[in-house]
Amino acid sequence: MVHKKKILVLLKGYPRLSETFIAQELLGLERAGYHLELVAMRRPTDKKRHPVHDEIKAKVWYLPEYLHDEPLRVGKAFLSCIRKPGFFRALSAFLKDLKRDFSPNRFRRFGQAAVLVAEWPQDAEWLHVHFIHTPASVARYASMIGATPWTVSAHAKDIWTSESWELEEKLQHAEWAVTCTRVGFERLTELSRGRNNVHLSYHGLDLDRFPHFEAVRSLRDGSDAADPVRLLSVGRAVKKKGYDVLLQALARLPADLSWHFTHIGGGDELQRLIALAAELGLEGRITWKGALDQREVLEHYRSSDVFALACRVTADGDRDGLPNVMVEAASQCLPVVSTRVSGIVELFESETNSLLVSSEDAMQLAHALERMFREPALRQKLALAAETKVRSDFDHHNSIRDLDRLFTLSKA
Repeated sequence: MVHKKKILVLLKGYPRLSETFIAQELLGLERAGYHLELVAMRRPTDKKRHPVHDEIKAKVWYLPEYLHDEPLRVGKAFLSCIRKPGFFRALSAFLKDLKRDFSPNRFRRFGQAAVLVAEWPQDAEWLHVHFIHTPASVARYASMIGATPWTVSAHAKDIWTSESWELEEKLQHAEWAVTCTRVGFERLTELSRGRNNVHLSYHGLDLDRFPHFEAVRSLRDGSDAADPVRLLSVGRAVKKKGYDVLLQALARLPADLSWHFTHIGGGDELQRLIALAAELGLEGRITWKGALDQREVLEHYRSSDVFALACRVTADGDRDGLPNVMVEAASQCLPVVSTRVSGIVELFESETNSLLVSSEDAMQLAHALERMFREPALRQKLALAAETKVRSDFDHHNSIRDLDRLFTLSKA
């Protein structure tokens, strides 16, 4: 029997409603025979949790989010780590980084790395980290101090808002990196400077949780005010999701078109969006549901007619990869309207299995929504093509096999 490593998995926060793809991966690795232990840099803030979180057996513990909150723990960690042969190598790397990024955040990451090494479980053989920005900084310093190999899963914001020099140095030090979109893979591959240690693996879905929706979908076409077309979006209210553009598009729809929009998700921008909807005269046609768990979201996919996200690239470079909620919607034969940003085009093709428009263009988005609202036959055709692609190419078992192969081939 092949020996499966015990892996310590470092996370920015756990559990998080917006990171079902990570929870799904953790459960998949446990089912593949890996013994995991989870350590997070932040405690949970969500009031709900998904069913998948309760199925994961791994022990969870937390690093000090702010070093001054637990000074004795941090001090004890440094006393332990300073005796390790790799401490001064890590300190040198930290000081080099500090010259280029002098911030409290940088000090915090080095302190968290010391605590991680000092409290490292004796039987853990490997460190795997999600996100190549701040969590990977902790992992890199910890790996140097403790002489432990490490690997990283990079996703979206962490790739596009990080400085090139920092990504390059992390990719030189990590055993390997895996990422979930081709556009992200190409950027990281370029920055790996010939190491060829970056791998592409789409997250996919646990299709057992998203079985084919057997019911016949509604033929609503927006002509009946008593039975409006049901538009759904799921996502945090943050700038990169483009909800302000979506609201502007809805305000441009013809007056004779009957629709109702439901938004699921929390986020810092939520109150501002609610105010914008009122300013645009839309408040009576929108339901803001807040955060829901996966089972509740699934019911909304099944009772809606169209799914929309107006993803954009923000001023600081932040963007989505391929939003998992769009894959979930497609798995339920729910047609998608979105933008041609980042990894979205790796699953969705306009006029073939979706309608895609330019980001920031509310008028284009309004036209695409109107077409979807008025043409039930178009919705059915595009949605069936998208579901077929999801079920053939985006099964999460594929990504678990990729990770299993990489961990198996890696030297402890």
